[in-house]
Amino acid sequence: MIESTILLQDIDPLVLYGVNNNKLDVLKKAFPLLKMVFRGDKIKVSGKGDEIEQFEIKMRVIVEHIKQYQDITLKDIEKIAMSETPNTAYLAKPTGDVIVYGNNGHAVRARTPNQRVMVEQNLKNDILFAIGPAGTGKTYTAVALAVKAWKEKQVKRIVLTRPAVEAGENLGFLPGDLREKVDPYLRPLYDALEDMIPFDKLTQLKETRIIEVAPLAFMRGRTLDNAFIILDEAQNATSMQLKMFLTRIGPNAKCIVTGDVTQIDLPRSQQSGLPHTLRILDGIEGIGIVRLTNEDVIRHRLVAKIITAFENNPEK
Repeated sequence: MIESTILLQDIDPLVLYGVNNNKLDVLKKAFPLLKMVFRGDKIKVSGKGDEIEQFEIKMRVIVEHIKQYQDITLKDIEKIAMSETPNTAYLAKPTGDVIVYGNNGHAVRARTPNQRVMVEQNLKNDILFAIGPAGTGKTYTAVALAVKAWKEKQVKRIVLTRPAVEAGENLGFLPGDLREKVDPYLRPLYDALEDMIPFDKLTQLKETRIIEVAPLAFMRGRTLDNAFIILDEAQNATSMQLKMFLTRIGPNAKCIVTGDVTQIDLPRSQQSGLPHTLRILDGIEGIGIVRLTNEDVIRHRLVAKIITAFENNPEK
């Protein structure tokens, strides 16, 4: 019995692992005699020497392809795994599903079926609701679409907002200036932006207000035109707040609203306005609704199972 460790350098392991680890399942079926453990950017395999050697050869071909194209299809994984002399010459060259190219030429893609629906519906509608559980990439995809629109000069600026519900009405009691108070609640939006725009450039864009990240309360009284606007975590907004936000949108603006109706953080005395808003706006021309599911979860393979377990076993 021999053991070997393969380090996945310069690639995103999630691209290799696939949605719900479907690409890993192909590799495991192709090498049933090998024991494989996948942990982050490391693959540990144990078994007979000749089997491990074949596995390493095929992994080098797979990694080479991902490095070049930032993606690899399930069909390509199958071709490599089943081939006696694998090489990248016959593999598909991914061209579709790229939303925008981020830092270091990294391709930000729509990686699941419903993320692709988000991209399609964004083209067809001025307002898009993307609803689904945590880990489905709805916020990340929305930010990528906003950055794409700005880079292509479809809009002049990007406005990202979310309710700072965890802070309630007590921002005044928190230490620091306004930015220091609200930044922790806006961190997920910054994280997505920092993947797609170099840090120095992003700092400049924020200072010139070409990119603005602010709490939902700061949208009141404004008209947001020539902008791509994202409202994140909309399940934590009331009906009146959602009405206020949606009526800020100017004639040359695009908007994506993301939310998870199963993860409401509002106090018991307040009711989420998202279900009501979805119900009354469904069917209006120019407004699209995409519902992502556990099948779109692209975090750790256990996340989808955890979500399903909570959905199937609600608290009594």
